[in-house]
Amino acid sequence: MGQKRARVKFSPSALCQIGLDFFEYLNESNQASITDRIELRDIYNTEFRRRTPGTKDPNFGSVLYALKMSRKITRRNDEIRFNSTVKSFYVDQWHSPSGQTPEPAQCGAASPLNEQNAASGDEAQTGVRARRKLAGLLITSLKTNRAQFISDKRGVCINSEHEFDNGTLSLRVDETFECVVNLYVENTGTETVYFTYYTPLNWMKYLTLRDDRHVTKVNPLLLKPGQRYEIQVTFKCSSVGFYPATLAFEFKPDLQPSTTAFHIVRYIEAQCITALGLELAPIAPYKPRSLPEWTPEVNYTVVDGQRPEGLSVMQLKNVVELNQYKIPAYMNQLIQSLKQTTLFSDRRRNVLESPLSWENYCEKFQMLLFLEEQQMEVDIKRYNIPNDDRELATMKKDNVNKRLLVLEVPGVSENRPSVLPGDVLLAYPVGETKVKYRGYVHSVQLDSVRLGFSSELLTRFVDNMKFHVEFTVNRLTVRVQHRAAELAAARGLKDVLFPSADALSSFQPELPRLMLFDSKLERNEEQYKAIQHIVAGTCKPAPYLVFGPPGTGKTVTLVEAIKQIEKKEPSCHILACAPSNSAADLLCSKILDHVDRHKVFRMYASSRDPKYVPEEIKDCTNLVGECYLFPAKEKLMEYKIMVTTLLTAGRMVSGNIPEGHFTHVFVDEAGHAIETECIVPLAGLLHAKSGQVVLAGDPKQLGPILRSPFAQKYGMGVSLLERLMKDFPLYQKEEGVFNNSFVTKLLKNYRSHPAILKVPNELFYDGELQASADEMLRNSYCRWQHLPKQGFPLIFHGVMGVDAREASSPSFFNVAEVETLMSYVRKLLETQGKSQGTLAPKDIGIIAPYRKQVQKIRKALEKVGKDFKFKDMNGLKVGSVEEFQGQERKVIMVSTVRSSSNFVEIDQKFNLGFVKNEKVYSTTHAGTLSCNIKTYCSDTLSFSFQRYNVAVTRAKALLIVVGNPRVLNTDPTWARYVSHDCLLFPAQPTVTSLIILISKTTVQNLLVRNEMVPH
Repeated sequence: MGQKRARVKFSPSALCQIGLDFFEYLNESNQASITDRIELRDIYNTEFRRRTPGTKDPNFGSVLYALKMSRKITRRNDEIRFNSTVKSFYVDQWHSPSGQTPEPAQCGAASPLNEQNAASGDEAQTGVRARRKLAGLLITSLKTNRAQFISDKRGVCINSEHEFDNGTLSLRVDETFECVVNLYVENTGTETVYFTYYTPLNWMKYLTLRDDRHVTKVNPLLLKPGQRYEIQVTFKCSSVGFYPATLAFEFKPDLQPSTTAFHIVRYIEAQCITALGLELAPIAPYKPRSLPEWTPEVNYTVVDGQRPEGLSVMQLKNVVELNQYKIPAYMNQLIQSLKQTTLFSDRRRNVLESPLSWENYCEKFQMLLFLEEQQMEVDIKRYNIPNDDRELATMKKDNVNKRLLVLEVPGVSENRPSVLPGDVLLAYPVGETKVKYRGYVHSVQLDSVRLGFSSELLTRFVDNMKFHVEFTVNRLTVRVQHRAAELAAARGLKDVLFPSADALSSFQPELPRLMLFDSKLERNEEQYKAIQHIVAGTCKPAPYLVFGPPGTGKTVTLVEAIKQIEKKEPSCHILACAPSNSAADLLCSKILDHVDRHKVFRMYASSRDPKYVPEEIKDCTNLVGECYLFPAKEKLMEYKIMVTTLLTAGRMVSGNIPEGHFTHVFVDEAGHAIETECIVPLAGLLHAKSGQVVLAGDPKQLGPILRSPFAQKYGMGVSLLERLMKDFPLYQKEEGVFNNSFVTKLLKNYRSHPAILKVPNELFYDGELQASADEMLRNSYCRWQHLPKQGFPLIFHGVMGVDAREASSPSFFNVAEVETLMSYVRKLLETQGKSQGTLAPKDIGIIAPYRKQVQKIRKALEKVGKDFKFKDMNGLKVGSVEEFQGQERKVIMVSTVRSSSNFVEIDQKFNLGFVKNEKVYSTTHAGTLSCNIKTYCSDTLSFSFQRYNVAVTRAKALLIVVGNPRVLNTDPTWARYVSHDCLLFPAQPTVTSLIILISKTTVQNLLVRNEMVPH
């Protein structure tokens, strides 16, 4: 008995594609006028399915259903009609009616394809798939033999009234989005040649090709020597973007079926741009900033400069020594070793490659810190003057304080380079190398810094005096982390950093009944339970973790626990920290809601610009006038609650605040901090047995930001929070449930509409998050007139833009995406209605992964703002993903920037942007990378799935994502939004305008506005 043949299963998109192939077959066989279903079925079964031996097509009913569901046909009983969009789309150069004989109209080298792959004239003449196969072979061959294909051959030239550059014709189409170009096929040789056909290698609705003789394989054109033939190319689209086309032209020396054809390829690139886009275009061609040329070391002396006066007043004495921790000499050799794949490795490399343990904790982290600092030094040297942008530096005296000199540093406001008050740089006059003058940064302006030098330099200084300038890394933060790693080992924090069930007390305290300051938290089981466990101290000495997905209220949970401890434990002293000043300010302001202001002290570092200190907490800070006061140890110990950044907590270690004085240490946004940052408030301040640590954060959001690929590769990019959840059973689910004595996962999302929350919830949070936001607010844009589908406040707007860079900035931007974003800004501010309510610019946030894109968006907003003079456009925040962590807006727009797969590889190697295929840093790549990451991009670094998660979960009521679906689809995370399996379009999409359906497995009802897929 014979086995049954396995049934081939076709996806909806594949069925639809076969249906479109069938329509094309009807065209070329002069049967397109037939509309009767039975007749079409018979043609499909007897002719179309048998046209290519060895292929297996689905049954006619399946294809018909797919065409109907994708709105490609209209069916009334047994009458089938293909829609007008399909008909107009397929009237192109593929069309060659069957039955005609190739009688030519009168009017080089061998084929670039291998003989075994080249289709003969007869094969290519019949059947859609045979010709598509030929197009596929051409596309494949172009990747390796582009130069051959763009070359003129056997006397045949293809030109235009516009100039081709390396086979490419670039067009700029302003405002009207329509233009016509004539191409000329000319025989400049001495032999006749047959022009057999020409075609785009992908179907493109925006491009129309016409010629008088209708050249096809069945109607070839004879070109005699000296003759030329004109082809008209019409470009027309409806929106901004970059529209590429690859055209292939086929020629034969004669019409014998056995004769091999030869091909010439031309590229046409049309950039559709508005007046605004022209203003945002690159200001200069991109030229990477290079490292300064190596010069032999010269012995020199450094003349110290004038330190900033009044930045700080130190009453807190430094008692605990902070060593220099200079980078050891062996690091260069170690880095060279790490760049090579070798079977032999020394002890230090073995430490790096070994899993983190209590035994290697200090040594491994100190080596990682050295790697990171070494890369920081490499990066900042790129800004030394002279450089690619400036031959020499000139300074002038400050208009207000003549004892200060002003140095222009374009980009300093964007942290290129990163310079803060109190930092130093070295300057020396041109021609002098034996003396360098140390200048202290007194203040940072928009594009300049004010510097304090010695009187020795000032007495000889004249305006516009020429200098060499060297920027330096502020080592204080790295030194503080080195000391923390040493103190962690010295003070026995093993049970805190490597907790185990064996070290836990067998006594489990009873959970207290609490009356919360914020009564709403009592109705949230997870928040209430977490606060109970923190107050009871059920986990000591192990840290307690508050796993807070987006919008679940981890900060208010932390703050409520702090308030309860302060109320219930008279002898407590609490240290509340966060990685950033903004997060620490938020902690402080929420604590002050119910705690006596005299009990709370917010301590800033002296480098913090006073203008950024929030007015509502200023009286509880160490800012006195325009300088920062660091009180004596005794005064600091009087406060019940201290709030600092993680690194500023090192001040109290230096000031010898006794170990155990702080009974509780809270760290918010712990997932965003390097572990050596996170232990600064622990090592030297926390008692290892009696103290309690509480970490709040989300390992699925942004992790630590690093510069060194080797520091990343060997584990420094894993936060303490993530390491504990990943490596220790205490913090892992058992039978699908967390142990609330050690960790609580918050589940109620109080921010977003369910549609916005759905995909990240499924991807990162096991589908456990519950949409609990205010219904009126979250539904306020469900009836917005510009939604692709009413009731579903999510838009993906597909744009084919250009990845651009300018001048020496390695950061990318995409003008087409900026133009698209501005159109949405206008629509949002113009469409105020009852359902949406009043929308102010401050209710809108725009997120982009690259700093240059952020700059371009801000510049565009200045133009748009002139049309909305009654609106305060300054409230519309534009920033990187990092700047939006922990924030929310009623409307969020995301610009993904990437449109070229060529640059995605850079992103994947260096963890840039949104598109990356794996969370774990690639060992294969990292082992051979140059450490000079900033050559490629100096944007902040992070894993893309975490960036994605943060970006799409900031929105309350409306999320608009602008990007290139073809590029985003290469990333498995983004592919959940843009899935080829569920899109109803041909397998090789190009640019056009329509609305498309996406992934029914993840968002059943989601419609996406896309301008890259043929309808």
